[in-house]
Amino acid sequence: MAPPTSGPERGTSAGLTPRQGAELRRRNLRTVAALGALFGVPIAASFALYYGTGWSPAGHVNHGELIEPPRPLPAVSLPGAQGLTAVPRVSAERWALVYVGSSPCDADCRFALQVMRDTRLDLGNDMSRVVRLFLVTAGCCDRASLARADPGLIVLDASGSSARRLLDAFPRTGPDATIFIVDPLGNLMMRYDSRRDPMGLLEDLQRLLQLSHIG
Repeated sequence: MAPPTSGPERGTSAGLTPRQGAELRRRNLRTVAALGALFGVPIAASFALYYGTGWSPAGHVNHGELIEPPRPLPAVSLPGAQGLTAVPRVSAERWALVYVGSSPCDADCRFALQVMRDTRLDLGNDMSRVVRLFLVTAGCCDRASLARADPGLIVLDASGSSARRLLDAFPRTGPDATIFIVDPLGNLMMRYDSRRDPMGLLEDLQRLLQLSHIG
């Protein structure tokens, strides 16, 4: 029986020389890199275009105003009907329509809450993917009256000093009838003047739910 060979001519457990094994590993790495580019680059590019440049495909027009970049909301605990609740935790795994205002609720406030309610109902089968929040900044809160007038509305007391970090995340330069959209990850995404284009809110939200793989 011939003695086993040694050195560079000795085969590996797969029957390959070290040189052949190294070349096979390089080919495998190139294949993995190509697959990563094939699937990862388009996703990364779409996020960069959408969030970084505001570009959108031809014919695609957002009715609302994009908040760029999206703002992560801090998990500040606020008093609600069920005890302390944090906004991102309320909207976790669901989209949220949010109104920020004082109580008692004036005409703009009542109209915005009505638009939020009607928009959610018009989503049909997708309505369970959306929650409605009213962050009350002062004079909170006659929750019993709000519950009778607007069943399902989540009312949170944002009048205390602990709510300041949360409220600071919401742009306050718009009209008092502004409605905000928060995504299921707790990011503030868009805002709308509910008096100007309430149907635009519905169309944008339908598009977001159709394209979203979360919430």
